[in-house]
Amino acid sequence: MAFSSSPSSLSPPRVPKELHLTNREKLLKSLRQHLSESFRPLHGFVFLQGGEEKTRYCTDHIELFRQESYFAYLFGVKEPGFYGAIDIATGKSFLFAPRLSEDYAVWLGEIKPLSFFKEEYMVSMVHYTDEIEEALCEHDKGVERPLLFLLHGLNTDSNNYSKPAEFEGIEKFETDLTTLHPILTECRVCKSDLELSLIQFANDISSEAHVEVMRKTRVGMKEYQLESIFLHHTYMYGGCRHCSYTCICATGENSAVLHYGHAAAPNDRTLLDGDMALFDMGAEYQFYGSDITCSFPVNGKFTSDQALVYNAVLDAHNAVISAMKPGVSWVNMHKLAEKIILKSLKKGCILVGNVDDMMAERLGAVFMPHGLGHFLGIDTHDPGGYLKGQSRLQEPGLRALRTTRELQEGMVITVEPGCYFIEALLAPAMESPITDKFFNRETIARFKGFGGIRIESDVHVTANGCKNMTMVPRDTWEIEAVMAGAPWPLK
Repeated sequence: MAFSSSPSSLSPPRVPKELHLTNREKLLKSLRQHLSESFRPLHGFVFLQGGEEKTRYCTDHIELFRQESYFAYLFGVKEPGFYGAIDIATGKSFLFAPRLSEDYAVWLGEIKPLSFFKEEYMVSMVHYTDEIEEALCEHDKGVERPLLFLLHGLNTDSNNYSKPAEFEGIEKFETDLTTLHPILTECRVCKSDLELSLIQFANDISSEAHVEVMRKTRVGMKEYQLESIFLHHTYMYGGCRHCSYTCICATGENSAVLHYGHAAAPNDRTLLDGDMALFDMGAEYQFYGSDITCSFPVNGKFTSDQALVYNAVLDAHNAVISAMKPGVSWVNMHKLAEKIILKSLKKGCILVGNVDDMMAERLGAVFMPHGLGHFLGIDTHDPGGYLKGQSRLQEPGLRALRTTRELQEGMVITVEPGCYFIEALLAPAMESPITDKFFNRETIARFKGFGGIRIESDVHVTANGCKNMTMVPRDTWEIEAVMAGAPWPLK
């Protein structure tokens, strides 16, 4: 893809067909090991149901389809209505495609032969969905009731359960609802090189789009206009039809609303001179996502107060990334970020007193109520943050952590410290006899309506440290230079 005066240096990469085959092989290895250690036979099928197209309520308007994430991980199928199976004994893989009516060819395009899906998704066999029972029983000859390992388990971010596959004739099979979910979830935690290449591209195009947004931000614009610039850039130059999540384009006091941008707060404020912007946006490419937040002054120049809070968050962001490596506790990283932010707020005379005492009273959670970060991959909040049976911490701030695990090589995790002036949290803390002593009321009054600042990068844990996959201006001078028209990266 080439454009004569393109603001992008990128073009969508080819997705290796081996990616999902590699994921299936990883699952087979883990599942076989588990079965062997449990003294269970190595037979049966992993069996998953893909996503279905949905209409808007009772209308015939079909919402844009995006594949169910576990199914996407194992098979990479873009189309709705599929099922997939993997024979544990032989490793052979099956896809089951919906049998489409003749009208499909008139309204929706070519009806592809089964051979197309076999080649496209590198599976051993393809049948129609009305042949599931016959095909699996034929393949597992001699077994009266073949065993299906179905996907059923808790997503610890949403508290929703994955839905096990259903099809006509399933009662003729034995089913296991407990084995597959924790094993497949753990497979998704550490990424292969092929997965990392897609996450990196999603980061590259999203980083580029964030810079484009910075350059085009002007006082008087609407928040949604900046959102549209991001969406256009990632789709036009990156082929990213989907975002990883709903864009958060918050300015002024909206930047203290952690998940701003939803239908009741739809990125529609007018940017004012003196506002800080907090733009949390990430594109998804071929199922794999990114999650990046940039904070900057809408007029292109930091005030002393804006620089104070921004640098507090940036110092926390950089310190965490410098400390990350396999074996490091994510809880300790969260506390490190909190402590650095509290120290900076004390230095800026917003807080007074002993920082260790502030930490003991969980004052950090007043300014950063969310967790430091989360796993990233096919889902923005990728699963696996809590192992089966592991419970959340209950202290303020720490209970919001999406994982409390130690870092491992291959993990991709967001680092997203923030500092927000949220009246609903500040008022009780300033009235509490335990924490009121820490606040300099005269100074903190200046920050009423300030909003908040978050800095978020996507970080890959390597063998000896980590790699920041996000490349956007971070230092205040870099941001000011880029917003004034300097090239990025700076030369």
